[in-house]
Amino acid sequence: MSEFCQYNLAFGFAGGYEWIIILVVALLIFGRRLPEIARSVGKSLSEFKKGINEVKETKDEVMKEVNDVKNDIVNETKEAAGLDDLDKQD
Repeated sequence: MSEFCQYNLAFGFAGGYEWIIILVVALLIFGRRLPEIARSVGKSLSEFKKGINEVKETKDEVMKEVNDVKNDIVNETKEAAGLDDLDKQD
């Protein structure tokens, strides 16, 4: 059981020294391109957020249209069955 915990901790989240090593390796590999890469990642994230917001807005619009159609159908069905007149008499 303790072997599993040690394995899990060894390959789990990176600690302080691991992050330093990762940053040094990233600087050696990417060097001057690192700010450009960070900028493109930032732009990608903002575009992704915009896309998610557009999907939410579209979903809300579709749900509103579906509810409007449902209400129209219910009202027309009541009217066709003569139930609409009963509601007005009360």
